[in-house]
Amino acid sequence: MARKNNQESSSDNSSGLDERVISVNRCSKVVKGGRNFSFSALVVVGDRNGHVGMGLGKANEVSDAIRKGGDIAKKNLITLPMHGSTITHSVEAKFRAGKVMIKPASKGTGLIAGGGMRAVLELGGVKDVLAKSLGSANPVTVVKATMEAIMMLRTKDEIYARRNIVRNN
Repeated sequence: MARKNNQESSSDNSSGLDERVISVNRCSKVVKGGRNFSFSALVVVGDRNGHVGMGLGKANEVSDAIRKGGDIAKKNLITLPMHGSTITHSVEAKFRAGKVMIKPASKGTGLIAGGGMRAVLELGGVKDVLAKSLGSANPVTVVKATMEAIMMLRTKDEIYARRNIVRNN
């Protein structure tokens, strides 16, 4: 049995959300009768149009862990501010030991990112971006740091509204 199944499934649900399993981890507990195994599944969902969410499901069966992770991810959807096919501005974010750097790129560059970051940005609908994971290689930490980075993104209108600046359009 493989410990980590990168991009194991990609399915289209009735709600229009794509679901991708980033990793599945197995944990064992030694008890009187032998070993008890439990599984955790990191799942990312998105509509490829600016909405993305992540969830970490835990259960005694792999399929139940994936289902729980998908349900949690659907409840934690966030909006990804975009400028055309890229993000609005450069951002660096940190979650525990995981640090990510995401930069906008010109049209036609493509999605240059690895591992869990790639899945999050892909399901969020970003097509042109430069991204680098610094620090931790743990998929859970990298995905959570990527979600932190997405939450830090702002549009011009949000920034102007916060500064109480009236734009002349």
